[in-house]
Amino acid sequence: MSNVYARSADSPPRAVRARGSLIWDETGRRYLDGSGGAIVVGVGHGATEVTDAIAAQLASVGYVHGSQFTTEAVDSYAADLATVLPMKDARIYPVSGGSEAVETALKLARSYHLARGEDRPVVIARTGSYHGNSRGALAVSGRPSLREPYTPWLSGTRFVAAAYEYRCPFPQAHPDGCAAEHARRLADTIDRCGANRVAAFIAEPIGGATTGACVPTPDYWPRMARVCRERGVLLIADEVMTGFGRTGRWFGCDHFGLRPDIMTLGKGAASGYWPLGLVACTGTVHDAQPANRFVHGFTYSHHPAGAAAGHAVLRLLRGILGGVAAKGDRLATALSAGLADHPHVGDVRGIGLLQAIELVADRSSASPFPRRRRVLEQVTRVAADDGMVVYGSTGCANGADGDLVLLGPPLVTTQDQLDTMAAKTIRAITEVLPGDVLQPPQQNATRLSQVAL
Repeated sequence: MSNVYARSADSPPRAVRARGSLIWDETGRRYLDGSGGAIVVGVGHGATEVTDAIAAQLASVGYVHGSQFTTEAVDSYAADLATVLPMKDARIYPVSGGSEAVETALKLARSYHLARGEDRPVVIARTGSYHGNSRGALAVSGRPSLREPYTPWLSGTRFVAAAYEYRCPFPQAHPDGCAAEHARRLADTIDRCGANRVAAFIAEPIGGATTGACVPTPDYWPRMARVCRERGVLLIADEVMTGFGRTGRWFGCDHFGLRPDIMTLGKGAASGYWPLGLVACTGTVHDAQPANRFVHGFTYSHHPAGAAAGHAVLRLLRGILGGVAAKGDRLATALSAGLADHPHVGDVRGIGLLQAIELVADRSSASPFPRRRRVLEQVTRVAADDGMVVYGSTGCANGADGDLVLLGPPLVTTQDQLDTMAAKTIRAITEVLPGDVLQPPQQNATRLSQVAL
């Protein structure tokens, strides 16, 4: 019996080696990494440029506290990262992961308003969203299954509808009027709270795991940003999953010309080689606060080895990014072609190397499978048995039901590997859902399944 407090009730295989888009377990079995873990690995497994940079930094300065010293690693990384961020005069606050980044961003937004003499306690987020599992991040997340055990601790957030075109919350406005209706609802929510009481609106520019790579209409973000600007509400773009080349551009914001006030970053920032998260804010947000008045900090923020890892990944991404959009198109085309007529595939969607397949009990009504049938777990198990790791999420339809299969492989995945990933994913779905017959749940069905974290 292991002393590890496990993430799953199952006994997952023990990984012993990984290179590129491949992982081997201790039995020698090889897996195609179709998800980069939790949509984390961008530059591929086994990138010596990154491991060497971490080792070199640890050999010179392993750790100093950010309030006592700065380091060349942190300073040079921030300067280089600022050149690709969609904001003016960016200031970067490194932390240890996405949840810490969201906590930091929320506190930064409040601190900004307090420094300007305004007490704004309310944050607006979207239903079905996921922004992290720490307490503050969970408070602005709209996924009921994660919130439910801790509901008494979660307050101060108002929610508006997600930009979820497949399950559009405004059918009377769909499709051409969706963005206008979203913007109107956001404006109404802010105005009901009192515009001088709302600190920020936080959302993913492109949906992550919980809404399955949903891409909003082109006019969605310009309209939502306008509402925020008119009311003095800061716009926080959560790019923890969609940043660092995942969508085919540096950031999801770049597809819409969106220039947020604050960004949260993680996952692909260090491609899994180091626990690294980041908050970036504009010079305006930074400069509104007197020096040393942002009451915040973590022991491991501004870590030099984390900065070295992030900088090495950034350098590699400059040579990788140009091919991601075409790879994403190839994967999307293969999935769409193979699943176009499947009666239990409601939607295949995504952008770049973030692709999702929404599974439904009835295609004509988009009704989901009930959660008790554990469809996602069956698909992930069958895929794993076929040497393929996929990511998954549940509850997309109504907070409890709804199954999403996500693919977010390393950005270095070859074209042949992408074709194999698509074929294995299609095969797993078809085996579990052969036409109109749903296979009953099988013992140990949760092997290698994931929750959307």
